Amino acid sequence: MDSKKIRRALFAMVAVFIAIVGVIAAANPEQVKQKLGLSQEDQIEQTALIEEAETNGGQRGNNLSAFLQDETFFDPEVRFKSIETFSGRNVFLIVSSVAKDLRVMVVDSVGKLVTGTAFTITIQGVGEYTDTDKDGVIYIDGLRSGEYSVSLKEEEGFIVPNTITSIQVRQEIEYRVLDDIEYLILTEDDIDPEKEDKAVNGAEEAADGSENTQLQFASGNAKLGIDVSKWNKTIDWKQVKDEGIEFAIIRCGYRGATNGALVLDPMYEKNIRGAIEAGIPVGVYFFTQAVDEVEAVEEASMVISLIEEYDVDYPVFLDSESAGGRGRADGLDAEERTKIHKAFLETIASAGYETGIYASRNWLKDEVNMTELSEYKTWLAEYADIPAYDEYYHMWQYTSKGTVSGIETRVDLNLCYMNIDTSINHAKGAAGYSGVIDGDSGNVPIGGDD
Repeated sequence: MDSKKIRRALFAMVAVFIAIVGVIAAANPEQVKQKLGLSQEDQIEQTALIEEAETNGGQRGNNLSAFLQDETFFDPEVRFKSIETFSGRNVFLIVSSVAKDLRVMVVDSVGKLVTGTAFTITIQGVGEYTDTDKDGVIYIDGLRSGEYSVSLKEEEGFIVPNTITSIQVRQEIEYRVLDDIEYLILTEDDIDPEKEDKAVNGAEEAADGSENTQLQFASGNAKLGIDVSKWNKTIDWKQVKDEGIEFAIIRCGYRGATNGALVLDPMYEKNIRGAIEAGIPVGVYFFTQAVDEVEAVEEASMVISLIEEYDVDYPVFLDSESAGGRGRADGLDAEERTKIHKAFLETIASAGYETGIYASRNWLKDEVNMTELSEYKTWLAEYADIPAYDEYYHMWQYTSKGTVSGIETRVDLNLCYMNIDTSINHAKGAAGYSGVIDGDSGNVPIGGDD
């Protein structure tokens, strides 16, 4: 058969089928309406079902969106109240101990202390303690040695850990660096610097007017250096290097004179990077206001955390001075102060760094027992043509009124008598110290560099 005949046959079959369906539909009109949902009875029944669903809050028939018209379908009340606690701020516990104590810090997910909330902790077998000053730190001392378990109680608006932190409390102090000290370090944005940064230069008060304020290049085997802090503002270290400065002692921080906070010197990072990049060997110093050995270990730990990524060739010095008579550590006697200073120096030494004490002549004689600290370096501050200090010292700050190109303010000038080899560069890390100091040949008696 050709294609035309096939098409004609198909059309004929379709026509016959349509005709048969038409005949059946004409003979049964009501049944067809029911199948197609067009009968009046079906419409009435469907309407009744919808009204019933709206009245009873249920679902019948094929109207699958009827529930949207039901105001009671969605429960307006949150049934699972506990879900709300998971919409808060994550907090964690950091627990440390130096000796017979616990320091519990509440930090957030980015490692900052959470302040402004009176968190409560539970120490199993001991009791509950609340952060009443809302600074994010709870400190407990007078504990016996042993293992303690610490947990944080729930606090509205925060997601607290559901775990218990265990820590061993020691009976005797260990002069070792605290791993979590960075949580305690604040910037000057967090405090009132005018109240807290209160070191008083005792050498300046005792100056007799005979000091030499010039750069002393011709000083035998002594090296000429400076010490700087935020008070010296922005420094052009290349100019300082070109001026002939051979080393720099940079303040890394201080403890607040009234609130006891550990505070970063705002110019520290810029100064130490600038000096090293200019090729100037560096050391650092820290102004203390520690009132016990635990705080001294904290101060030393802060210093280590700040210098461990740099090549530090000169010693780490503890700046021991008054805070104007109203500082938190000004009331210590010489015996207490010496014990506290030794804790700082021992902790620095345990990390592999050379260390020593900075102070004025009168302070070294009256406010500390230097016999107990003789194994460490001494940095004397005495503003006179010839020092009257009659004990050994390794470095001499001979004026606070020096001028150096690249520094817009007056600056402290120093002579160093230690044999320091800055050509040795050890890997940065826990050991840290990257220079060699010959302490025996560095001792200088009264009269300077003779």
